[in-house]
Amino acid sequence: MTCYLRLDDACEKMNIPNWERMEALLDRYHIAPLVGIIPHCEDPDMSDFPVDPAFWDETVPRWVKKGWVLALHGWNHVCTTREGGLNPAQKRSEFAGVPFETQKQKIADGVRVFREHGFEPAVFFAPSHTFDENTLEALKACSDIRIISDTIASKPYTKYGFTFIPLQSGVVRRLPFDTVTFCYHPSVMQEADFARLEAFLEENHSQFKSFEAKPCARRRTLYDDLMRMLYHIKWSRR
Repeated sequence: MTCYLRLDDACEKMNIPNWERMEALLDRYHIAPLVGIIPHCEDPDMSDFPVDPAFWDETVPRWVKKGWVLALHGWNHVCTTREGGLNPAQKRSEFAGVPFETQKQKIADGVRVFREHGFEPAVFFAPSHTFDENTLEALKACSDIRIISDTIASKPYTKYGFTFIPLQSGVVRRLPFDTVTFCYHPSVMQEADFARLEAFLEENHSQFKSFEAKPCARRRTLYDDLMRMLYHIKWSRR
């Protein structure tokens, strides 16, 4: 099993001590994660976090210097539909079910913010993991991004002109996949979350790789489709 770590919800308003703790933990094991940045966060659940005035000028450059890969994590992190789209992990979305022109504007504005600060997002993943074919067309029209972090599969695959690097779990554990991405939200992690992650890394750090934003030619298989179907059936019953 090859493992990657993905960190969600980086932005100018976040739980800075938790993010610093996560960074120190990953530094210890020389792991560079994929980090999703919200360009214009308006999520009310994140409104109480302090503003990091050095986010774009110091924090993000430090991450990039360490090899962290930057992802465009939507635009404002506010879900306005109850659609699941191509990856129905949730029944809410900032993108799935939203008109194409609106999605284009969100993508264009998000990429613009990155570029204004001297960065280029290499990967996209949507809030709540939900997006549709219009999202992919908007990415093609308004960005150079051709890699998506999401969907269920055994290993990365190509479809719709994109490479999908699957994401299967929000907590570290043994899974029956060749390539696994574990997704964490540092701003809301508790002591038990850090303890479990640290214990798993101590025992399994040799299986973790720094995230690589590179395309692949592999097509999705019937095994991938079966895993995806079973995953979403289980999720829909929760």
